[in-house]
Amino acid sequence: MSQPTNQQLIDFIVAEASLLDELRFDDWLALFTDDGRYWMPLAHGQTDPRLHASLLYEDKLLLQVRIARLHGARTYSQQPTSRCHHLLQQPVVSTRDDESGVYTCRTAFHYFEARRDEQTLYAGWATHTLVRQEGGLRMRLKRVDLVNCDAAFGNIQLFM
Repeated sequence: MSQPTNQQLIDFIVAEASLLDELRFDDWLALFTDDGRYWMPLAHGQTDPRLHASLLYEDKLLLQVRIARLHGARTYSQQPTSRCHHLLQQPVVSTRDDESGVYTCRTAFHYFEARRDEQTLYAGWATHTLVRQEGGLRMRLKRVDLVNCDAAFGNIQLFM
């Protein structure tokens, strides 16, 4: 893949959120690198997911397990299935390293999750570390910083 334009990086972020809204979790998982991580810090400004507790810090294997659970016939917490919607601000390309093929984008968002008559709204910022690989862009890290990350949460069923 040649060097992506800023618009291609932004389009990747928007398409990634659309996959989640369409509950296409297997396609979403395919966007991650083999060493990819999904991280939701527990504190503002948290810099290390391993030395401090996080709301979520999952590698590709744990993401696969969560997705299998969401697809499972005996996953009663998903009968009926939860639905979600991302409302994104325009993603901003915050760093570009064309030589190494690593790019960082930051996106403010509102995220809505619903199941039956339960509705939950979250707000925050998603930071994507994207890498250029054969076949296109992939996510090495998706970091989700919630505005109220230190609040008490119920079960977050899907992916933000």
